[in-house]
Amino acid sequence: MEFTVSKSDLVRELTLSQGVVEKKTTIPILSNVLVEAADDRVTFTATDLELGVRCSCAGRVNKRGAGTIPARKLLDYVRLLPDSDVTVKFADNHWASLTCGRSKTRIAGMSRDSYPALPSMPDVLAEIPVGTLSAMIQRTIFSISQEESRFTLNGSLLLLKPGTITMVATDGHRLAMVEKDETIPGLESAFKALLPRKAMSEVLKLAQSAEPDAKLKFSGDDNHLFFQLGDRLLISRKLTGNFPDFERVLPKDQPHSISMAREELRAALERVMQFADERSHAVRVRFMPGEAKVFSSLSDTGESEESLNVTYEGEEIEISFNAQYLLDFLRVVSEEQVVFRFKEPNSAGEMRPVANEGGMLYRYVVMPMRI
Repeated sequence: MEFTVSKSDLVRELTLSQGVVEKKTTIPILSNVLVEAADDRVTFTATDLELGVRCSCAGRVNKRGAGTIPARKLLDYVRLLPDSDVTVKFADNHWASLTCGRSKTRIAGMSRDSYPALPSMPDVLAEIPVGTLSAMIQRTIFSISQEESRFTLNGSLLLLKPGTITMVATDGHRLAMVEKDETIPGLESAFKALLPRKAMSEVLKLAQSAEPDAKLKFSGDDNHLFFQLGDRLLISRKLTGNFPDFERVLPKDQPHSISMAREELRAALERVMQFADERSHAVRVRFMPGEAKVFSSLSDTGESEESLNVTYEGEEIEISFNAQYLLDFLRVVSEEQVVFRFKEPNSAGEMRPVANEGGMLYRYVVMPMRI
């Protein structure tokens, strides 16, 4: 196999594969990227058996073929090359020779015969605006559980219905839900699936280089989910199990409503959290008519208090929260005002932007703490 590609194209496509390639693996071939050249196109494939990515770029193919090269070593070296064309040639012993200007390097590769095959994408189920999907992921991914034993909570639930897209994530202490009315071309019936966190992160990377109104082709079979954006294809193994009935968790009766300036609340929480317990991040919030006080204290470090102007006319009430949970929400919302709703101090509270952003209904439910 022998081909020539531009250095910039090579770096761009190899960078996309780095989030998928296994850094530490008992299967050496998974540390490599599969390179295939044919018909003036060079294709790169990476997988860790749970997640796979296939992308390609234009190239001058002098000899068709395929081989594998250590992905990290290849990218680290190519990045350092001058901006010019790179010629890659594979020998019969699976070594790859790279030539760029006056630079010549040989890298030990492995036979493509032992590289795992990725499943083929079935018929497209839906075409989703990539801007919509990435915005939903950004607003839910931080609520995914970090505990591997709770495997059904290690991803977000994606619900596609004719006319609506919904994404939900929870770790048992908080729940993020985003819903948008969207006509989805190609979707004939409801579809739901659990998207693993790692797959969601890779979709965000795909979206970074795409136009916001670009359509992402989505499909799924019994075991895998497929996301195709242009020449790039992301394949993820499905999470198995049943996601909790999130609609039962969403609060229905919330008589108290407090409107606050998002940026002021975010800055106050960041300062006060410096004096909160490092594990629980617990802070107390006292709501009074027209005012909210955020405070925390540690006996061996110090204490901090912030006062905020709020729109509230109810009785004085104090609630404790994990400040990091509130900050996660405030950092992804762009609306200047947010609303906090609750029933009583020991029941779940809910935060929302005052107005729907980009036509999306965003609900963030967080459980109070007991200090």
